[in-house]
Amino acid sequence: MKHVVILGDGMADRPIERLGNKTPLQVAKKPNIDALAMQGEVALVDTIPKGMAPGSDTANLSVMGYNPEVYYTGRSPLEAVSMGINMEDDDICFRCNLVTLSEQESYEDKIMLDHSASEITTEEARELMEAIDHVFSDTTRKFYPGISYRHALIWKKGSLNVELVPPHNILESQIRDYLPKGDFSDLILEMQKTSYELLNDHPINLDRAKRKLNKANSIWIWGEGTKPSLTSFKEKYGKKGAMVSAVDLLKGIAIASEMTSIDVEGADGSLHTNYEGKVNASLEALRTGHDFVYLHIEAPDECGHRGELENKILAIELIDEKVVKPLVKGLTELKEAYRILIMPDHPTPVEIRTHTTDPVPYVLYDSRRALDENLTYDEVMAEKNGVRFKKGHELMGYFLAEE
Repeated sequence: MKHVVILGDGMADRPIERLGNKTPLQVAKKPNIDALAMQGEVALVDTIPKGMAPGSDTANLSVMGYNPEVYYTGRSPLEAVSMGINMEDDDICFRCNLVTLSEQESYEDKIMLDHSASEITTEEARELMEAIDHVFSDTTRKFYPGISYRHALIWKKGSLNVELVPPHNILESQIRDYLPKGDFSDLILEMQKTSYELLNDHPINLDRAKRKLNKANSIWIWGEGTKPSLTSFKEKYGKKGAMVSAVDLLKGIAIASEMTSIDVEGADGSLHTNYEGKVNASLEALRTGHDFVYLHIEAPDECGHRGELENKILAIELIDEKVVKPLVKGLTELKEAYRILIMPDHPTPVEIRTHTTDPVPYVLYDSRRALDENLTYDEVMAEKNGVRFKKGHELMGYFLAEE
C-alpha cells in the first residue's frame, strides 16, 4: 500500500468578488483533482491549533501528524536542520529574509514592499548574505545563506523573549509599528538598519533595479526558535517516508523526523518549478522501498502573498495538470493499492496576502474503493460535507490507516 500527500501550499482562499464570490479553487480548471474528489472523500480540517500563528511551520507539522502544541520549537530551527546547521541546546535560530523596503530616508518610515525581493535567485542572495555575514558575524552571531530569500541567523545564548513580525504579514505597511521588541531588540534593529546601508546600492541590487526587479535591500529577522526534536516518522506510523520539496522548512521537518529528503534539480518553489522532476522523484521513491511520499508545492502560497489572483489560479491548474495527472498514472502503473491526500497547509487569501487560521479542504482518494459522491474539490463543497477534523494532526493517522 502506497500513500502520497500532495500539499499545495496556501492553496485555499476566501470568496472573491471579482470571481463572482467564488474562490480560486472553485474557478480553477482541475479535472484530475475533481475526478479523484468524485470518487473520494472531501472534507475540512483545522491545521492550526487554537492560539497558534498560522504559519507553514505549524500547519505542515500538523498535516504530517505532529501536534504543533507538542513538537513546535520555532520555524527557523527546522530550516536550519535542512541547511546542515548544527545547533547547540542553548542556540537561538532566527529566519533572516532578504526583503524589499521602500527608499524613504528614515528606516522607520520605510514600507515593506516585498518579503521575497522578487524571489531573488539563490546565487544572488548568497553573495549578499556573505556580505552581511562579513559585517555582522562575531563570536555569538553567525549568518548562513539558504535558498532564494530564506536565510538563517544563529545566536549563541540568545533569547526567545522577543517580539518579531513575519515580513509577509506586513506587506504594503510602514514598518515603524513592526520593528523588533524585547531582548536584544536594539541590536537586531541596528543590524537591519545597517544592512539597508550595505545592500541598497550593492552592485547586485543596482543590476536588479536595471532589470526592473525588486532590490534585496534589507535583512528582516524573525521566526525565532530552539533546536527541534521530532519523533521518527517511521516509528510513529510504521511507514518509510520521503519528502519532495524545494523549501528548507519542509526539508528540515523531513530530516528531523528521519524521512528521506529528496533534492530535485530545478525545483525552486516558484510557479515555474520542475514539476516533472518532482513527480518522477516521488514515483522513484515509491518504487525503491518508500511507503509514503509528501510532495510539497510552494507556488500557490507565493502567489497569494503577492496578491496575484490569476497566477494563484494558474498554480492550482499546474498542480492538477503537471502533478496530479502524471502521479496518478504512475501510481496506477505500480500495480499496487494506493491512497492520495490532496490539501493545502493553510489558506493564503490573495486579498489579504497573508496566512489565516481558516479550516482547509482535503480530498482523500483510495484506489481500492471508488465512492459515488459526485463532489468537486473546493472549500464550499468540503464544508457542505459536514465532516471536519478539529485536530489537524489526527488526519495523518486516519489517512495512513490500513482499512
